[in-house]
Amino acid sequence: MRLARIATLASFAFALCAAPAFADEAPAPPKLIVAVSIDQFSADLFAQYRQRYTGGMARLTTGAVFPSAFQSHAATETCPGHSTLLTGVHPARSGIIANNWFDLSLTRADKRVYCAEDENDPASTPRDPVVSARHLKVPTLGEYMKAAWPLSRNVAVSAKDRAVVMMGGHRIDEAYWYKSGAFVTFKGTALSAAAEAENKAMGAVIAKGAKPFAAPAWCAPRDVAVAAGKAGDVGQGRFALTPKDDTGFRVSPRMDAATLDLAGRLVDSLKLGKGQVPDILSVSLSATDYIGHSVGTEGVEMCVQMAELDRNLGLFFNKLDKAGIDYAVVLSADHGGLDLPERLDQQALPRAVRVDPALAPAALGKEIAASLKLTIDGPLLYGDAPFGDYYLSKKLTEQQRGLALDAVIARLRAHPQVAAAYGAGELSASPLPTGNPQDWTLRERARASFDPLRSGDVVVLLDRAVVPIPEAAKGYTATHGSAWDYDRRVPLMFWRKGIKGFEQPAPVETVDIAPTLAALLHVPVPAGSFDGRCLDLDGGAGNTCK
Repeated sequence: MRLARIATLASFAFALCAAPAFADEAPAPPKLIVAVSIDQFSADLFAQYRQRYTGGMARLTTGAVFPSAFQSHAATETCPGHSTLLTGVHPARSGIIANNWFDLSLTRADKRVYCAEDENDPASTPRDPVVSARHLKVPTLGEYMKAAWPLSRNVAVSAKDRAVVMMGGHRIDEAYWYKSGAFVTFKGTALSAAAEAENKAMGAVIAKGAKPFAAPAWCAPRDVAVAAGKAGDVGQGRFALTPKDDTGFRVSPRMDAATLDLAGRLVDSLKLGKGQVPDILSVSLSATDYIGHSVGTEGVEMCVQMAELDRNLGLFFNKLDKAGIDYAVVLSADHGGLDLPERLDQQALPRAVRVDPALAPAALGKEIAASLKLTIDGPLLYGDAPFGDYYLSKKLTEQQRGLALDAVIARLRAHPQVAAAYGAGELSASPLPTGNPQDWTLRERARASFDPLRSGDVVVLLDRAVVPIPEAAKGYTATHGSAWDYDRRVPLMFWRKGIKGFEQPAPVETVDIAPTLAALLHVPVPAGSFDGRCLDLDGGAGNTCK
């Protein structure tokens, strides 16, 4: 943790913003910020189900609604997306360029680095990380709050460790994520009584199993089987849970319900929102993402998930109401998603395809090495997937490196499934993008994700509707990660009791969340800390960000 660095924030020349006017008079700052991220919740999914919401999501639509908020960068993955929400900066500045990147200087055999691990710990691997926020280069809103008000509590919960640390940051008072049927926390830290109680309740459900969910009548048009290769038929699931199936629990609406239940227990045990200074509770709900990957976004499974998500959020907000807490909510997402191509082929997007396996870094590297007659120890190219960051071997001579780089870029640009391929030098020389994110070029989107110390030698953007999974498998049929708006565009909503509801269709960014909440709270933040801007929550009166 960068305690010394954060502690120095109080010595900065602070830039303060005035409080927003939610009614006739501007209220005091709220005592609790509830920051909710719904993993893989695209703006398209929000629009599709908005008319069906009657619970917590319906409540949020009575507040300040921005239906076109952008995760502006190209690397639309969980870690980069969550890193924008409460830091107010793009991945190029936060350093969180992807879920995984490669550091070829590492002594361990696996050169892959997980975004939320401490790879310096010998016990850490990308698949079983020692969880840490060490790679996040900037503070989160919760850290600014703790620097200003040492008694402020910064709490984060999710099914995913990377969502917890990217929203909470380096100084989290309590942090929990799901692993093999239970919530866990940082290495060397004991579970709280609240987490133990939730694990007991959750464990009882997993041990016994559970009946399938009933699908609302309005889900009927989605209840259609689709053949998805080795994954079998998808599209008609109801999430029946067999005993002892902790993975089945995770890939279901029950995961979000447990996450919100734990969040509620922490509100009670820590008395969040009841202290002299504001607290922040970050809640990332992962089931939409797990379900989207497993069976796609357009079957009855997602329809059931949307109904349960709405219901569970409503129960959580009702709990906060009954506790008499003055709280404000912001809800957004880390990225969107695209349905599986087998179903899209039956709808209005027949050009949707799965990625050519020849684009995988290992396969492409072998092809290039053979064409150039290069003989090196180990792979020529390293990379996490058939898109994103590709890294050239450090064992190449300077001349070999130049030849290989040119050959890789040329081969990629000639491939019909590749929209763009950029060398690191080209992106380094490009200015950071500004202006309307809807109008950014592909190069600008890639630049917003680019860190010269962590990004690849080549950055690859696949063409629209190319799903970067070569073959569907059980539990993994669809994904995200592209530079296209179905992955970049997400909803953004703010709500607080008494807010004057309005909707602003013009594009905004997720990096606008932190400066907006900082203004709402009156928390001092050094000038220039944010890439985003403060959004007016007063329906155009202009009082929020003065």
